[in-house]
Amino acid sequence: MSIDRRALLARVGSGFGAMALADLMHAEDPFAPKPPHFAPKAKRIIYMIMNGGMSQVDTFDPKPSLTKYHGQKMPGEQPKTERITGSLMRSPFEFKKSGQSGIEVSEIFPNIARNIDKFTVIRSMHTDVPNHEPSLFMMNCGAIQPGRPSLGSWLTYGLGTANRNLPGYIVLCPGTPVVGPPLWESAFLPAVYQGTFVKAQEKDPRKSVQFLDRDGRPETAQRKQLDLLRALNEKHRETRQGDSDLDAAIQSMETAFRMQTEVPEVFDIAKESEKTRERYGDSDFGRSCLMALRLVEKGVRMVQLYYGNSQPWDSHEDIQAHRANARRADPAVGALVEDLEARGLLSETLVVFGTEFGRTPAVENSSLVKLQNGRDHNSAGYSILVAGGGVRGGYVHGATDEFGYRAVDKRVHNHDLNATLLHLMGLDHTKLTYFYSGRNFRLTDVHGEVVREVLA
Repeated sequence: MSIDRRALLARVGSGFGAMALADLMHAEDPFAPKPPHFAPKAKRIIYMIMNGGMSQVDTFDPKPSLTKYHGQKMPGEQPKTERITGSLMRSPFEFKKSGQSGIEVSEIFPNIARNIDKFTVIRSMHTDVPNHEPSLFMMNCGAIQPGRPSLGSWLTYGLGTANRNLPGYIVLCPGTPVVGPPLWESAFLPAVYQGTFVKAQEKDPRKSVQFLDRDGRPETAQRKQLDLLRALNEKHRETRQGDSDLDAAIQSMETAFRMQTEVPEVFDIAKESEKTRERYGDSDFGRSCLMALRLVEKGVRMVQLYYGNSQPWDSHEDIQAHRANARRADPAVGALVEDLEARGLLSETLVVFGTEFGRTPAVENSSLVKLQNGRDHNSAGYSILVAGGGVRGGYVHGATDEFGYRAVDKRVHNHDLNATLLHLMGLDHTKLTYFYSGRNFRLTDVHGEVVREVLA
């Protein structure tokens, strides 16, 4: 079945249509590798987002005071929450000291616990707004409003890509997280730098990427068709100089043409041993983690994984839902860091395991829930894990108060985390800028400090 250019771009949607050549007036090849500001510690990022708001006090920030004061009001300052909350609630999960570092990790993450000496655990994260949408925007794009480029877009803008046959920035999710494509958009950066969304839902991941089949046509015939399309589009561009969306549409054909060779191979996780696939688990997230491993092996600059559709970690009603989520996430994260290390990739790959905000130490008493065994949103304090290139292993950074509500020691904002990730990639967050609407913009806006204590 043949398909014209417009139809193809419409069908691939927020994916390949965005993979493109930037404004050719400014860069003949925006995909070409670019020198960093200084020698990097890492070359690539795998960023796993537990969308919905993972509870810090039930995962990586144990608080004995929650057991001591279980069922009582929190002494002192009362949490300011979106919904009605009641008394403090102890974690139903046991924490155990793990690794040589002795970092305490919840029992629901045994595989991460086994590898905790590879991680820095930042227990003092905080963000601005306890709502999913603005917090996801802040986490991904450095602002609570839409319309700013994502971290992955800034990385590919600043560094280019190491493999022209694959997108530099790939987003894997079995459905659509809250907000969706604006979380990986390039915004005012040239359209080439937008993330390529892959719906990682298929049992056979090769089927996740559509429209790569040549329909039986030889490569030479397809090449002639693309050359003709390019000539016609170049003629059209003469009347629309500086239109990066048009440039994106033109180059998308070239990108897709090259991807036909590489994508079926890299997405074919059946090429991994059965034992390896079993370690990651038979779940959407497990398959995505294994695909992320194969993608960074092939030179993809950034792979971003969302745990599931919508906001699966949003445990308002029953925190026991965290156990079921962890059962799918934990084996895959453990296997991923182990395989990155075994393949010699971990030392140059940043692995981030995070969430948009945390949850309250108190139980939610809102009438919106039937079973009052969950926690409300909390932006004042939560945890994120980082491992790999240039990061200290077996280290805990910062702390929340004795109840896990508010970050109080060595506080880290999302701006600081993003500044640190860029620094490890060899980029100065204050110098990675783009002139738009009368001023220079950057991922961290006018904020952010590199958290040097987490650097190896």
